[in-house]
Amino acid sequence: MRQSLRYIIPILLPLIILLLPASAFPIEGLTVIQQRVIAIFLLAALCWVLEPIPIYATSVVIIVLELLLLSNKGLYQFRIDHGQPHFGELLDYNAIMATFASPIIMLFLGGFFLAMAATKYRLDVNLARVLLKPFGHQPKYVMFGLMLITATFSMFMSNTATTAMMLSILAPVIALFGSKDPGKIAFALCVPVAANIGGIGTPIGTPPNAIALKYLSEDNMITFGEWMFFGVPFVAVLLVFSWFLINAIYPAKQDKIELTIQGKFLKTPKAITVYITFALTIVLWLMGSVHGMNSYTVALIPVAIFSLTGIINKEDLKKISWDVLWLVSGGIALGLALDKTGLAQLVVNSIPFDSFSPYLVLVGAAMLCLVMANFMSHTATANLLMPIMAALGMSMSSLVPLGGEVTLILVVTFAASLGMSLPISTPPNALAHATGHVESNQMAKVGVIIGVVGVALSFAMIGLLHVIGHI
Repeated sequence: MRQSLRYIIPILLPLIILLLPASAFPIEGLTVIQQRVIAIFLLAALCWVLEPIPIYATSVVIIVLELLLLSNKGLYQFRIDHGQPHFGELLDYNAIMATFASPIIMLFLGGFFLAMAATKYRLDVNLARVLLKPFGHQPKYVMFGLMLITATFSMFMSNTATTAMMLSILAPVIALFGSKDPGKIAFALCVPVAANIGGIGTPIGTPPNAIALKYLSEDNMITFGEWMFFGVPFVAVLLVFSWFLINAIYPAKQDKIELTIQGKFLKTPKAITVYITFALTIVLWLMGSVHGMNSYTVALIPVAIFSLTGIINKEDLKKISWDVLWLVSGGIALGLALDKTGLAQLVVNSIPFDSFSPYLVLVGAAMLCLVMANFMSHTATANLLMPIMAALGMSMSSLVPLGGEVTLILVVTFAASLGMSLPISTPPNALAHATGHVESNQMAKVGVIIGVVGVALSFAMIGLLHVIGHI
C-alpha cells in the first residue's frame, strides 16, 4: 500500500490543483497559467521527495509538461483562454527548450570533461600520491591530508567520483585498524565529509552552486574567480573544524599507518595535453577579468580540445553524468516558469515578509534548506527553493542592508551542500556507509554538527564580505 502511494500521490495532488477553480487558492490575482505552474511545481516536489521515478526523469517530465501546458507551441486546447479573463501569458517554447543547453549546463559539461580526462590519464591518483607525502604516518595528520586532497578534487570533479576514488585508495588502510578502533570510522567518514564541503569551493563543484549562478546575473553576477574568493576560505575553515570534530569524536588508537599509492605520472602526448589543458582551464577561469571570457565560454575549451585530440572518445561520452545535467536543466526550467509567469513574485508578495526580521528570514531559509537537503537530493532542494528565494530577495527591502538577494541565495546555496547527516543525504555518504565501517547514527552525529556550524559560518563569512563591499 505504502509503495502504491509513492506513485499515486505525485499524480493525484497536482491533478486536483489543475481542476480546482482559481478562487480556491488563497492568492489574489492567480491566473490559469500560474495555476498550471503550481501543479507542475507540486509534481516536481513530490517526485523529488518520494522518488517514484528517477530524479532526472522528473526533470524531463517538468520540461515536457511546460512545453505542453505553458508554451506558445503546446497543445492547442491549452493555448485557448476559453473566455477566462485571468488566463495569463504563455511562455516562449524556445526559452523552455533552451534550458537543455543553458550556459550553466555547458559549465558543468566542461567540468565533466576535465574530471573524466583526469581520471582516464590517472592525474587524480598521481596528484593524491604526491600531495599525501608531506603528511607523514600519524593517523590524524594523514586524515587531514586525505580531507584536504578530497576537498580540492571535489572543487573540480564530481563529489561522488572523488569519494569513490579516495575510498578505494583507503580500503587497505582502513583494514589495518582493529575492529574496535574508532579510527576506522574516522577514516571512512572523513572522505564524504570533505567531498561534500569541497564542492562548495567552485561554481562547478556541485550542482546547487551552478543553480545559484543562474539567479546571480547582471548586477549581481559572480565570476568563477569571485566565487572562489569566498568559497575556498569557507571550505578551508569548515574543513579544519570538521577534522578537529572527527578526531575528537572518533580518535584513532593506532599510532602509525602506512598509505601506499602505486603509480607514476604518464608522459604520453595525450597525458601531457590533459595536464596542460587542465591547468590552462583553471587559470582562465580565475583570470576572467584579464581575458574577457566568462566561465561558460572557458568551460567549452577543454570540451573542444579533448574531443579534437581523441582524449575523450565516443565511448567516454557514454560515461558522462547526463542524469545530473538533466536534473539541473529541469530545475532551470522550473525556475523559468515560476519567474516568467510571475508566480514566484505573486507568492512572495502575498506574504508580508517585510514585516519579518531579515535575520529571521535568512536563518529560516537556511535551516529549511538544510533540513530538506538531508532527506532529498541537494540539487532537487536547490531547484525547488532557489526561484522562490530569488523572488523573495528582490522583494524584501529590509534585506538590502544585509546584501539583499545575493546574501539570501548564497546562504541557501551553502546550506544545500551541507546536508550530510544521513546515508541518503548525498551519494558520497551512501558510498561511505556501503563500506560497512560507518553506521547511520555515527554519520548523523558528525553531519548534524557540521551542517549547523557550516550555516553559521556562511552567515559570518557573507556578512564580512558585505562589510568589505565584495557583495
